[in-house]
Amino acid sequence: MAGVIYLNNVLMIDDDLRLCDVIKKAMAAEDVALDFCESGLEGISKLKSGNYQAVVLDVMLPGMDGFETLRQIREFSNIPILMLTARTDSILKIEGFRTGADDYLTKPFELLELVVRILSLIRRYTVFNGIEEVNVEICFDGMKILPDDRSVHGEFGICELHPKEYEILFFLAKNQGKILTKQSIYESVWKDEYIYDDNNIMAVISRLRKKLQTVTNMNDYIETIRGVGYRFNKKYRRQI
Repeated sequence: MAGVIYLNNVLMIDDDLRLCDVIKKAMAAEDVALDFCESGLEGISKLKSGNYQAVVLDVMLPGMDGFETLRQIREFSNIPILMLTARTDSILKIEGFRTGADDYLTKPFELLELVVRILSLIRRYTVFNGIEEVNVEICFDGMKILPDDRSVHGEFGICELHPKEYEILFFLAKNQGKILTKQSIYESVWKDEYIYDDNNIMAVISRLRKKLQTVTNMNDYIETIRGVGYRFNKKYRRQI
């Protein structure tokens, strides 16, 4: 509709233009504009020049595939990314999360589920609808967690976190010393029912640990409690 101005904009990178058009109409009904393109290179170009709050990225793209596109996007942006794939094997899903995806949906899917997932990413990660309780700076011995740019500051540098990395770190840190089950982490961060699939949690925490070690030279901020879940190490004194 001419003259309509949307506060939130989503970029969809998928060569199925009919699907893109259907999703565009569904998102417009939610007051969200959806722009789309057919290739990873074009999508990267749009992201660098445009203003988007989330990305929907298909794994199977002509030329550069979705995983390589995701890797290149993560070199310059922490924008929330939902990946789409027609394949159901868990290896691809794990690779997506390890590379930096925030959510994953298998084709065919219910249109409403995709819309709700996109809205959830936008709601939790945009300035207009930011995470209220996550906008709090948390400091520990050797590390400072900053909400404004989802970064961690340590003695050896600064690293920016992807949205899911930041949410998991914040959830663990604010519950320092408490053993948190994988179910509680999943339901708090993904806002979805836990279905006993731990691959996504494990992949994000693996990335998170590597980043924390890079800037702090410590590898035990996040402890694994075997058979249960994780705990933010209580030996690190929280600074008020």
